[in-house]
Amino acid sequence: MVNMFLARVSLERMVFALLVLAASVCAAQTDETSTQVDESSARVVSATAATEQVRAELVASVDAVVPGGEIYLGVHQQIIPHWHTYWVNPGDSGNATTIEWTLPEGASASDIIWPSPSRFSMGPITNYAYENNVTLLSKISVPSSLAVGDTFTAYALVDWLVCKEECIPQQVELALSLPVVSSKAEAGEGSPLIQTALAQVPIASPWEISALQSEIDTDTGAGSLQLRIGLSAEQIAQVSDIWFYPYDWGRIRQSELQQRENLTDAIQLTIPTGDAPAEVGDELAGVLVIREQQGIARGYEIKVPVQALSADNPANDSPISFASALLLALLGGIILNLMPCVFPVLSIKALSLVNHAHHSTVVIRRQGYMYTLGVLTSFAVLALLLILLKAGGNQIGWGFQFQSPVFVLLVAYLLFAVGLSLSGVFFIGGSVTGVGSSLAEKPGYSGSFFTGVLATVVATPCTAPFMAAALGYALAQPPVKLMAIFLSLGFGLALPYLLLSCWPRVQRWMPRPGLWMERVKQFLAFPMYAAAIWLVWVLVQQTGASGVIVALGGCLLIALAAWVYDATRNSSNKQRVLGMAVALVLLLLAIVGGIKQLGEAEQSGQKPAAAENWEPYSDERLQQLLTEGKPVFLNFTASWCISCLVNERVALSTDAVKKQFEQQGITYLKGDWTNRDATITAFLKKFNRSGVPLYVFYPAGQADKPKELPQILTPDIVIAAVSER
Repeated sequence: MVNMFLARVSLERMVFALLVLAASVCAAQTDETSTQVDESSARVVSATAATEQVRAELVASVDAVVPGGEIYLGVHQQIIPHWHTYWVNPGDSGNATTIEWTLPEGASASDIIWPSPSRFSMGPITNYAYENNVTLLSKISVPSSLAVGDTFTAYALVDWLVCKEECIPQQVELALSLPVVSSKAEAGEGSPLIQTALAQVPIASPWEISALQSEIDTDTGAGSLQLRIGLSAEQIAQVSDIWFYPYDWGRIRQSELQQRENLTDAIQLTIPTGDAPAEVGDELAGVLVIREQQGIARGYEIKVPVQALSADNPANDSPISFASALLLALLGGIILNLMPCVFPVLSIKALSLVNHAHHSTVVIRRQGYMYTLGVLTSFAVLALLLILLKAGGNQIGWGFQFQSPVFVLLVAYLLFAVGLSLSGVFFIGGSVTGVGSSLAEKPGYSGSFFTGVLATVVATPCTAPFMAAALGYALAQPPVKLMAIFLSLGFGLALPYLLLSCWPRVQRWMPRPGLWMERVKQFLAFPMYAAAIWLVWVLVQQTGASGVIVALGGCLLIALAAWVYDATRNSSNKQRVLGMAVALVLLLLAIVGGIKQLGEAEQSGQKPAAAENWEPYSDERLQQLLTEGKPVFLNFTASWCISCLVNERVALSTDAVKKQFEQQGITYLKGDWTNRDATITAFLKKFNRSGVPLYVFYPAGQADKPKELPQILTPDIVIAAVSER
């Protein structure tokens, strides 16, 4: 029988076999101990073959086959460290392994049964693949026409791509011959690798799963796929990691973070869609890999119809409505005026109002309108930037621009220049009057507009009460709603000055202009200097100590430019032009040189070392502590967040709070969002937050019941929160 089968093997196949033999001699390291030679055809058949990176072996679930039965055959790949071969959907690059079977007449093989994959990322590329070892199974139907005593021989032509930093396509041919017996009792147990592989094959999901597809932006192609996995609260608490691997390429963006949100009765994953998103009504198929707190990972196969994500079919049970978000944003904007970021700027504008008290109500009202326009324009630009970044798949939040050292440096320069102007070092008329002392002296409307811009710029490191919920809601909404909420926030910021400028009765209560205004103006320079110093400190957190030299050197050049400009301002035309040219060159040196040197300094930036009573946050550390049932206090902060720094100083660093933490055995984890950190961004989103601060307390043994603390802390608030049962 075997001879008849082999006689039907095509001449091409035999030639190919000889080529494989030559390749095995020259390039592969064939395991001679398992090689079998069929003398009748002169075809070398081997159960194993090896390249430099992968050793492949053909294994079976039995030692002998029974006519009419089914068996598993598997191609086991032993991969050297740091290399990998690919899953059925390889991800952003790569090729899936293929197996071409040649079987006796009447036999058939299923498609590859793929074990759960892992994800491998290199820069912006993410692949789905296997490392170390994997067994790719196929179910084989044995023909009933086989006669007991014959031999069942299977050939497998296996192609794979094995990659590390470089990729190498490789091919081997394997063969395995099994005797034909009459009963299962004689079939034997086969290779244990088969049982191991079967345990790694995804099983059908036991939970109700829904897939919701958002509308795809026709211009940018941006959209999101939301999976809701119906787990119980107890099951959710056991999940340390969850990831969806679609069978089809392009359904999602492999390299993007899959945002996880724990709901009351489900886990929700929000995943940016890829280049070939599923249509409504399509079947979404793939593997959901869940890693439990104990470190055990398991794959669950899902096949669900895709539904449209709409208002009638929301994926996220947001605790607030759009109208509520608008109101909260308005209130948050009003309170933002009292935050330390904005108050000095508002004081300057109030001083301007006093100076203009003798003007007509129409002029003063227009000043208020222009200030409001400046604020709203700035917030619109900020919202537009967020929309564009979201469309590009970026994970962003409130104050994200302060995660850029270049932005921090430029704002430090700006505030330093404002301080110099308030101190009288230089005077600039015209359109930029609003950022200096001339703001209070010139009637130009442009000054009011740019003061509104400045107020917005310095407001973004602060977060006021009510803002968090509104911004968290906004960042999950379509562009139109996001823009509306940001404008509401901006209107709230502008509202106090707008009311002052439009309410004549309040204007009559203002003091008369006089020398005191000049003194107040000069005094207001010092908050600006203080803000610049703070930003230099932020820069040090981002880029290391060399950031100080860059920033202070730039400030020196700006001060020199201001002095040269002002010293020549009232000179002859020639001297004035020369003075302006020198000042401009110095200013460019400060900005361009600072940005260039900052890029070099950023490479060697250092994060602050852990203090005595806290540890740096990491997902792994948090999950470890929660698994052990220990209480955990989380503080998500950033060096550019003034509210965060104030809370740490007045509450979290006090002896009373430290003592309480120590007595209760609370582990204090601090997540630093000063620089971009996708892990922290993802955690913030779990609590519908778009920025810091965020304070969360996990009581002992209650990993599923975290307590969220308010954004403004006192020692009593912290102690009460961690002491409640």
